Amino acid sequence: MSGERILVVDDEEDILELVRYNLAREGYQVISVTSGEEALKEARAGLPDLIILDLMLPGVDGLDVCRQLKNDTQTTHIPIVMLTAKGEETDIVIGLELGADDYVTKPFSPKVLLARVKAVLRRRKSEPVGERDVIKIGDLMIHPGRHEVLVKGKPIKLTFTEFRILHFMAQRPGWVFTRYQIVDVARGEDAAVTDRSVDFHIASLRRKLGPCSDYIETVWGVGYRFKE
Repeated sequence: MSGERILVVDDEEDILELVRYNLAREGYQVISVTSGEEALKEARAGLPDLIILDLMLPGVDGLDVCRQLKNDTQTTHIPIVMLTAKGEETDIVIGLELGADDYVTKPFSPKVLLARVKAVLRRRKSEPVGERDVIKIGDLMIHPGRHEVLVKGKPIKLTFTEFRILHFMAQRPGWVFTRYQIVDVARGEDAAVTDRSVDFHIASLRRKLGPCSDYIETVWGVGYRFKE
């Protein structure tokens, strides 16, 4: 039993109960709230190990909650798994750019949600030993120990998933990786694999890398590689 604390935010009581029941059965401590305002208050006071956040909330919506938490030094480290009923690409992309670590679209399977939660928590706990050397390529510097990326000397803000993808590919310039390989590294092998989710992260990475965006190349019909 893990005992890790998870904050669940959703304004639908049946969803809250479904998620609470399945998480509690796995040994997690669950705190549930129904509004964005409560989510912000509870996250700052309790500092949970992970937040499951519905985007469609009354008042302060999920994207605003995500934005505020990721801009707060006290809560920026807390991983967020988004829930979205619409499944609209715009909402998902915005959430990932704001710093969310993963997403699940409604209606969802509790098993899939649990797999995502476990994968996010697992990768938060450990960075592989031997992969902590600073990588300097052109105008890009990746500092694994600090979890920091600099473009032309200026730090850029990446989500944990984006950092893992960039660091993984930059360690092996010229190698071509399929979307399945990238998801295995970024999320863990027990996570659901979708081409679209990888493409979202790559698109977000390119936007944030700015002048270094062309370092990530698309290999049509195969996947992606870091430019040699």
